[in-house]
Amino acid sequence: MSDQPTDQQQAQSVRGAGDRTVQQYQEWMQINGAAHLMRAARESGVTAALRDRQHSLEELCEALSLQPATTRLLLGGLVAIGYVEQYGDDYALARAGHLLCQYDEDLGDARYGTLVARLKGETVESLSADSYRDDIAATQWIHTSAAMQAAEVLDVGGESYQGTRVLDLGCGSAVWSCAMAHRDETATVLAVDHPGAVEAARATAQSINLQDRYEFLPADPRQVDLGEREFDLVVLAQVLSAYSDDEAAALVKQSASVLASGGRLAVPDLYIGPGKAGLKESLGRLTTNLATPAGRVRELRDCQQMLLAAGLGAIQFTYLAASPTGLGMMVAEKA
Repeated sequence: MSDQPTDQQQAQSVRGAGDRTVQQYQEWMQINGAAHLMRAARESGVTAALRDRQHSLEELCEALSLQPATTRLLLGGLVAIGYVEQYGDDYALARAGHLLCQYDEDLGDARYGTLVARLKGETVESLSADSYRDDIAATQWIHTSAAMQAAEVLDVGGESYQGTRVLDLGCGSAVWSCAMAHRDETATVLAVDHPGAVEAARATAQSINLQDRYEFLPADPRQVDLGEREFDLVVLAQVLSAYSDDEAAALVKQSASVLASGGRLAVPDLYIGPGKAGLKESLGRLTTNLATPAGRVRELRDCQQMLLAAGLGAIQFTYLAASPTGLGMMVAEKA
């Protein structure tokens, strides 16, 4: 029998390829359309009004001088994407909409607005690794499930890892170390970061009654003097990708220097692996590039070399499936 496809099979293959192309085109248009709906809601005042309280269509149109027919269609689209919720004749901003207003009201326009300039090699002012990390810390709670997964992978609180002395270097809001301390009821944590982040970390620890096992140290993670202290676990969570290669390598070496023998360094962060990146991974890499002066998402082999250069070994990597942004975690051990 011939292995050559029949005319019917070829026709079906062509139709299938055409259907996939049309589907992809429609997906792109829907993504773009959803973004325009949210921008229109913000610019027209609808978002601010619904953030304040529920409104009917008539109330919105009267208060904001809007055209009813088009406003009804706008609200229908916003309900369809989950940005707005409808209760009878009233509309209200959804919880996700409130979060967007709190953290990313401009939909990232200020950040992505620098993309063309960066493409052309132009200098973009006001970039700061610390500012980027502040933005991450503000929404770090979304990684709670991933942090719990990381603690499980590390077996913190397991038979061999109890009473863990944890250093959360560049702690942000301390979501990652809180997961470790929650899993190991005898763990203690030193959380180090600049003053604003330390206060956020303190609030996180207090919210789950872990504050008694935390020590907070306001300091630049890149320059802090930890003296002769030793730790069983150092956590560098979402830190290294914010900094240049030299700064990241220095942070890794500093972490290795305060590890006790047999201690481990855990690095939850964005990575470039061998697999094909999805949209969230690609946007994460681009955002890091746009929002930091010299930070970047690094390939796994580059990070492995960084860990080896710091004298660490037994290096392992795992993707954190619970992460909403595609984070992974590298773990290395001090001999």
